[in-house]
Amino acid sequence: MIIVTGATGALNGATVDHLLEHLPASEIVVVARDTARAGRFARRGVQVRRGDYAEPNSLPAAFAGADQLLLVSSNDPAADAPALHRAAIDAAVTAGVKRILYTSHQASAPDNPFVPGRDHFVTEQLLAASGVPWTSLRNGFYAHSLPLLAGPWHETGVIAVPGDGPVSWTAREDAAEAAAAVLISDGAYDGPVTLTAPAAPTFAEIAELASELSGRTIRHQLMDERDWCAARLAAGQPEHMVHFLLGFYRAARGGYFAGVDPLLGELLGRRPRTVRDVLRATTA
Repeated sequence: MIIVTGATGALNGATVDHLLEHLPASEIVVVARDTARAGRFARRGVQVRRGDYAEPNSLPAAFAGADQLLLVSSNDPAADAPALHRAAIDAAVTAGVKRILYTSHQASAPDNPFVPGRDHFVTEQLLAASGVPWTSLRNGFYAHSLPLLAGPWHETGVIAVPGDGPVSWTAREDAAEAAAAVLISDGAYDGPVTLTAPAAPTFAEIAELASELSGRTIRHQLMDERDWCAARLAAGQPEHMVHFLLGFYRAARGGYFAGVDPLLGELLGRRPRTVRDVLRATTA
């Protein structure tokens, strides 16, 4: 049996959809904090269980019977993500789960300026110490974040960022499909596996591509960090989010998102989506 947490979200929800293309619904369970939001899976015959990382007592029963358990990482910048992940891993051990899979990130590192990268590193250490076979899906930086991180260049004609470096922008849809393929492989992938798009363009290169696709000149501007933060705060962005996002640009500048790997394309059996695909959709 495959049990999937976070299936009411976009990433693991799409993974369940792909699993249902290959497996009967009776072999899949989804775990959600709000079971009412998982109705679309229940209507397809998938068992829905309630479980919440913040309520550890709810988890062992939710994870019971799992041959494989896919844990989604916390996406709340204000949460103590490693503590939530520890609760989930401990519950998986208690429930006798045979393999734990975890949605990690390619930039899992203890010194990553981007906080989630450090959280993923800690979680991978917890997985390694659990005594349970595990797989960490180190997904590339999700491409749906590009419009936010590149800024409103459609209106301004400028991609203004406080730090630049190569980023392997990876489609969340592709990562979800690849996760299903790894689950169906039933343990063929052990430990950390890297799932990225085939290229890692900089914002300067993205500005050139945006110019080509939009038919007008899109400039790249590297801003002073203090000026960028001041501009974001003046635009009404909360201070904690400004500093959270600043960590991304610092990590990009440090090369934390630069690596690429062919495995994603091999699992998909096709070319993964690219930045060009993302920009074409936004400029159409």
